[in-house]
Amino acid sequence: MDWAEGLDVPTVESNSGFEVLYWVGCAASYDPRAQRVARSLVQLLRKAGVNFAVLGPEERCTGDPARRFGDELLFQDSAEKNVQTLNAHAVKRIVTACPHCFHSLSNEYPQFDGVFHVQHHSELLSELVAEGKLRSTSNDNDSVTLHDPCYLARTNGIVDAPREVLRAAGVHLIELPRCGKKTFCCGAGGGRMWLDEQPSQRVSRLRANEVSDSGAQRLATACPFCLNMMSDAMGSQEGRDHGEVLDIAELLLEAQSKSDHDEEAPA
Repeated sequence: MDWAEGLDVPTVESNSGFEVLYWVGCAASYDPRAQRVARSLVQLLRKAGVNFAVLGPEERCTGDPARRFGDELLFQDSAEKNVQTLNAHAVKRIVTACPHCFHSLSNEYPQFDGVFHVQHHSELLSELVAEGKLRSTSNDNDSVTLHDPCYLARTNGIVDAPREVLRAAGVHLIELPRCGKKTFCCGAGGGRMWLDEQPSQRVSRLRANEVSDSGAQRLATACPFCLNMMSDAMGSQEGRDHGEVLDIAELLLEAQSKSDHDEEAPA
């Protein structure tokens, strides 16, 4: 829970009447860059008045990497223990910013009697915007391109929600040649996040070239794996300018904050 320092994030113990469980995931629990995404999402949930909680110390890895690497026993052990924990707290609705966690929780946990309404954070955020609980803003001078995460777009068919969030953030969206359900991988899926590769063979380098060629000022994504891989690839390009790599939640929070500031500014 170090990622939540200073945010007073409610746990299932302190807020037993929660309606949405935020599944933080390993990346946002331990990786400093992904922690910033978790903090942004928490601030957006608060701003929208969502009654949420996290498992805190009771949360364990979904087991997704173990299953992808072929350690089925470890995956099943993780899944069974997580389902027991979730059912013990009467969890009905889950949101997560990690497409890998999303895939396991929504598509694989039913095999272990874990049936929940699971949403990727792009889906919940787009709903909150549509309901007027988060604002739509305008900032067309900021050009952004979107890297669709494989586990979100290709595996689960979620392509509209991230774009709706970006539209709400008011950016000018530039689509990449390979996008949506035909997106190009960042190179981290299937457990490859933890494999050591020769720099010249990294899939992320190929994707970074496409991003740079788009002319967009910033790159948005919606997955902690993609965020890590693309930040590294964009930063390693020689002789090319590269902008920030941000999660869609960070861009939406930035837009909300700017809108609040504009409203408070004296006429």
